Amino acid sequence: MGGGPLALWNHQSMQILVLLSLGLQFILFVLAGIRRREDAPVRRFLLWLAYLTADSTAIYAIGHLSFSSIVQVHPLVRFWAPFLLLHLGGPDNITAYALQDSQLWLRHLKTLVVQVLGVAYVLLYRNIADGNLLGLASVLMFALGVVKYGERTWALKCGTLESIGASVKTQPPAIHNHFHPQDKAPKEEFLLRRAHSLFHICKRAIVDSSVIEDDNMEGHEEYTTEMMDGVELWALMEIELSLMYDLLYTKASVVHTSLGYLVRAVSPVVAAASLVLFHLTGKDGYNRHDIAITYILLGGALFMETTSLMNALGSSWTFAFLSSTKWHWLKYTALCDGRWDRLRRLVVSLHHAVKGGAASSSRYSSRRWSGTIGQYNMLHFCTRRADTLTTPLLGRLADLVAPNEWWNKKHHSGTVQLSKPVKTFISYYMKRLYSKGEFNTGMLRKKWGEDPLERLGLYNEGILKESLGVEFQEGILIWHLGTDVFLAKSRTAKAKDAAERVEAIKMLSNYMMFLLVDRPFMLPGQPQNRLYQRTCDKLVSMRSANPKYPTRRSSGRIKNLFSVYDGPGSSSSRSATEMKDLANNLYDAYVNREVTNVAPRLTHVARLAEKLLEKEGDGTANTLKLVLDVWTDILVYAGNKCSRNSHAQKLNSGGEMTTILWLMAEYLYQASL
Repeated sequence: MGGGPLALWNHQSMQILVLLSLGLQFILFVLAGIRRREDAPVRRFLLWLAYLTADSTAIYAIGHLSFSSIVQVHPLVRFWAPFLLLHLGGPDNITAYALQDSQLWLRHLKTLVVQVLGVAYVLLYRNIADGNLLGLASVLMFALGVVKYGERTWALKCGTLESIGASVKTQPPAIHNHFHPQDKAPKEEFLLRRAHSLFHICKRAIVDSSVIEDDNMEGHEEYTTEMMDGVELWALMEIELSLMYDLLYTKASVVHTSLGYLVRAVSPVVAAASLVLFHLTGKDGYNRHDIAITYILLGGALFMETTSLMNALGSSWTFAFLSSTKWHWLKYTALCDGRWDRLRRLVVSLHHAVKGGAASSSRYSSRRWSGTIGQYNMLHFCTRRADTLTTPLLGRLADLVAPNEWWNKKHHSGTVQLSKPVKTFISYYMKRLYSKGEFNTGMLRKKWGEDPLERLGLYNEGILKESLGVEFQEGILIWHLGTDVFLAKSRTAKAKDAAERVEAIKMLSNYMMFLLVDRPFMLPGQPQNRLYQRTCDKLVSMRSANPKYPTRRSSGRIKNLFSVYDGPGSSSSRSATEMKDLANNLYDAYVNREVTNVAPRLTHVARLAEKLLEKEGDGTANTLKLVLDVWTDILVYAGNKCSRNSHAQKLNSGGEMTTILWLMAEYLYQASL
């Protein structure tokens, strides 16, 4: 078509808008599930962009349709208005991108009223709903669009912490006994059903109301205690948090109700009836491209609504609904004869086949946490190359559009897979805390790191008590550096049989430092950004002042230019020897009083390492076990004292290990009631 893009827009604007709106719905439908785990930034960016663009595209299209003269040239576009309303309802697997979106549900309600009136104006004033077949199809699609958009608005309201808090006060715990024996159901399916049975604990905990005062709790302790053995407890917590993600960020709270299932059963019928009615409508006077687009819209609606029905019926939420429904005939018809189980297996297999996976029990594990935790090490960061010629190209670009600190945090962070021994150790440590009665209404009573030191009678020793810091994040910084210095000089840490414990210590230390630097909102207490920055500057200047440290190195220069991540454990050009040398230099400088310009908290770091080495030398304590216990205690404290709002926010991007430990503490506490 002559005239270029502007002429194309002038003649085909509505066609472009409706196809774009439909395409955005498919992007949301396909990519929404990636938020359950940490995922590639590109896909998350596409999902975020689609979420922001989808509503504005549909709203603009409705407004454009209401006032544009395009309907005189392309009369069929009037039939597209209800589809835009349907698109505003969105797919079932995403309602809110962030927790704050649910807080704006009243704004969505206002938008709902305005857009429904706009579509009604198009259908009535433009004389499309005049009793013919196309008019009847328009009415059907309009009704479906209103219901689906209303569902989304109601789901946003139900996804607020306030609404969840109100529901736990009025809804009894959905404990049920309809479980298949372990040998008949896949392990993940068994855990998933158990998680649904205990989900009331998670809901109460997320709204800071974990104490259950109801007397009608028969069987609660038995169910809670049954899964409290080692790593199985982790699996249960991961699934529980995935269910909470459903409530906060999808339509689960409205889909899995009697009315929600009715809507999903009727929706494909409505879409199919509209398709048939349009097919039977005479096409004279309609542009052939408009007819093709209409078929695409109807086919897309039918596909989305049919998929929505299958997903709803095959969801584990449906099992929970059937198990607790008062319609006993429905419960026994669906569950006792295994009809629902067969449907569930079919839906899960179809999902797995679409994703290209092999048929195995792993296809049930999509709700599980990724098992990776962030890593950040200060000595690793402070031994980075000072040569600007080897600065990564992305880093130079980041300096132009964002503060340098942002690039440093991301570039020098890494991830590591949490090992099974570490999971087991943390589980047993928390169960020991529970058995000692360290919880008070679900909250820890003692200061972070106090319990391990107190058990050995070391808490009142000056430097060890002071090393925990006045503020929580200050304690993390001191113990992080102190741990690295201690491990660099410890003879016990170099023994072969200590490798597993040393690895666990480094993993937890680097993880807590990662939270302090990259995700301080997941930690309690006041941020210590200034203290962290001053400490980094002092370590860098200490390294630069030592003549044995090279300031420039030609090896690996090309590789460094194109590096994206250079976190702890990565194949960077620096060596572990440089980090160890900096640790030894820090220790010698402050313990031997070789410096007078004392940097913030570095004296505490060196004296902490000195005290740990002293305890190792005289044999009064198993220092490696002590350090690991302290870091585990700090980790548990971080999860227990983090705000519930922060835990809920982090669920939309894969979740955090501290959130799992927070929920684990709540379950351990509930088992003691």
